Amino acid sequence: QTDAAQALRKMLLGKQDMLDVDRQELLSFLSGGSSSEYAPKSGEITGILKEMGDTMSKGLADATASEEASIKSYDELMAAKTKEIKALTTSVGQKTKSIGELGVQIVQMKDDLSDTQAALAEDQKFLAGLEKSCSTKTAEWDERKKTRAEELVALAETIKVLNDD
Repeated sequence: QTDAAQALRKMLLGKQDMLDVDRQELLSFLSGGSSSEYAPKSGEITGILKEMGDTMSKGLADATASEEASIKSYDELMAAKTKEIKALTTSVGQKTKSIGELGVQIVQMKDDLSDTQAALAEDQKFLAGLEKSCSTKTAEWDERKKTRAEELVALAETIKVLNDD
């Protein structure tokens, strides 16, 4: 036994206020010492723990590889989405510009339409006046032709009368 164990043994024997059961257990423990008969039984537990450690290491490696693959997939997805957002933003900008240009064209066409409608109204008034003027002039022309025909008949009769004399 070691010196510390012998010192504890002496102290236990000298201690009177301790229960006998407790004293016997401690003395039994101290007298057990280190015999060569003892064979450690922790080999099985060590094997289980090693196997658990190996399994966990493999699980960690698999999880790490899976996480790295997920990160790579995420990065690729983010790059694709960023590219898509950029393309869509450009498209929105172009369409917004196109909407503005079309809005200006619509306003111009509305102005042209109102100008054309005003010109049409003016032209229709002019046409109505022209048709009235034409019908008046046609009537006057017909009257002149009739009067001229009558004058020609009168002249022919006058010439005939003068020639008959």
